[in-house]
Amino acid sequence: MIKSLQDTVRIADGVDMPRFGLGLYKARAGEEVYRAVRFALDSGYRHIDTATFYGNEEDVGRAIRDSGIAREELFITTKLWPTDFKNAEEVFQKSLASLGGDYIDLYMLHWPGTDETLRYRTWDTLLSLRGKGLIRAAGVSNFTVEQLRDMYKKTGAYPANDQVELHPWNQQRELRKFCLENKISVTAWGPIFHGHLSEEPLMEEIGRKYGKSAAQATLRWHIQNGITVIPKSVKPDRIAANADIFDFELQEEDMKKIDALDGKKMFAWDSAKFDGKVE
Repeated sequence: MIKSLQDTVRIADGVDMPRFGLGLYKARAGEEVYRAVRFALDSGYRHIDTATFYGNEEDVGRAIRDSGIAREELFITTKLWPTDFKNAEEVFQKSLASLGGDYIDLYMLHWPGTDETLRYRTWDTLLSLRGKGLIRAAGVSNFTVEQLRDMYKKTGAYPANDQVELHPWNQQRELRKFCLENKISVTAWGPIFHGHLSEEPLMEEIGRKYGKSAAQATLRWHIQNGITVIPKSVKPDRIAANADIFDFELQEEDMKKIDALDGKKMFAWDSAKFDGKVE
């Protein structure tokens, strides 16, 4: 179990990923993202998660450069959208130029997409980029157990990481078990109930018991389950508060109460049907 913002998990040969990071989904491009990333880095965050779909890679790159922190001390994740699979290498190069530096730590297929042939051709491109030293680890996002099994069947290998919707209402137990057995690290997006925290009174109750907020109790549940988390916020006070979870531990009875919330709701698109086209 991690004890600080900088604690890591080994996700590939020689690649250690901080288990706590800043997510930037729906963070507005421009000064909002720039200020959020700068504040997070100044506060001790070392893992920043973005994507081409988010449209804010340039602002992340600018914040990294201006932070003065050595690139090798940071872990940068970005992702390739399904509609860009056909132009994977070109889109990757744009991401690399936007983010700056000579490499990206973790590059992921953002969704499986519905064209399996194209999916695995694109995966081969990621492996080629890794072979050239342009990415350190190749991963996926929103892949189900069935899709991970198919990937192994078709390619003979598993990804380094699977980033999925994961929170107390959607605990992904089967996926987590499968990934643990096959040495695939798991990252939770939307870990604080995907923005619906106020609809779950149990977390407020548990947080109060420890002198913490509902959000902090929720993130602590993830940490104690060995899950990497990338809570999104652009507000300095929340960025700081989200990281203030290493001075307490949820008791077993409270972990079990949270475990009992599983199955209530999920929010993601269907991975088997989503082709990346968004209206």
